[in-house]
Amino acid sequence: MNNTPTLHPADATAQPAPAKVPSRRVIDAPTRIFHWLFALSFVGAYATADGEHWRLLHVTLGYTMAGLLGFRLLYGIFGPRTSGLGLLWRKLAGAPAWLRALPQAPSVTQINWRQGQNLLMALTIVLLLALVVPLTLSGYATYNDWGAALGGHWMGEVMEEVHEFFGNALLFVVLAHIALIAGLSVLRRKNQALPMLTGRVEGKGPDLVPKNRAWLAALLLIATLAFGAWQWQQSPNGWVASGISTEHQRHQDDD
Repeated sequence: MNNTPTLHPADATAQPAPAKVPSRRVIDAPTRIFHWLFALSFVGAYATADGEHWRLLHVTLGYTMAGLLGFRLLYGIFGPRTSGLGLLWRKLAGAPAWLRALPQAPSVTQINWRQGQNLLMALTIVLLLALVVPLTLSGYATYNDWGAALGGHWMGEVMEEVHEFFGNALLFVVLAHIALIAGLSVLRRKNQALPMLTGRVEGKGPDLVPKNRAWLAALLLIATLAFGAWQWQQSPNGWVASGISTEHQRHQDDD
C-alpha cells in the first residue's frame, strides 16, 4: 500500500513567501503629515493666488501654512532629536568647513560630495520654513488693506508686489527641493522621497525614531481639517465667492 501523500497541483506550483526586507524608522508620523499638509497648502494657495473668486480659499490655505509652521517650530524644539531644528542647524554650521576643504582636496573624487548634498537639502528645508514668515505676513497685510491704510492705494499695491515676490521665491525653492530629491534619487539609486511616505528606509539596525507618534499626526490632520471647516462656516458663500467679485463690486461702488 502506497502511503506517499499526493501533492495538489496548486501546492506543486506554490512559491515560498519572499523574505521581509529589514527596515528602520527614520521619520515619524507628525513630521510626515506636516510635510504633505504643508506641500498641499502651498500648491493650493499658489494656484488660487489670482482673482477674487478664490480669495477666501487662498487666505485659508495661507493661514494653514502659518499654523503648520508654528507646529513645526514647536515640534522641532520639543520633539525628538531627529525632528529637531538643531539637527538642521548643525548641518548648515558645517558648510564653511566643507567649502574651505574644497580647494584643498587632492582630487575631485576625494571631496565629500555626500556632505555637500546633505547641506543643500538642509538649506532648502530651512528656506522653505523661513520664507513662510514674510509670505504670510505680507499676505495678511494685503488681505486687511494695511498698505492702503498706511500710505494710500500705491502702498497697497507695493504690499501686493511684496507678497507676490515671496510667493514666487517660495515656489522657486520648492522646485529646487524637488529637483534635488530627484537628482539624489538618481545618484544614490534609491528613492529619496519614499521615506517621507513610509517613514522607513531599508537596512538592518534599530529605529532612529523609536516612537511613531501616530496620535499626534492624527491630531494635526484633524486640527487642519477643522480649521478649514471653520473658515467655510464663517463665510456665507464658503471658500469660493459667487456672483460679482468683491473687487468688481468695489469698482462699481466707486463709480
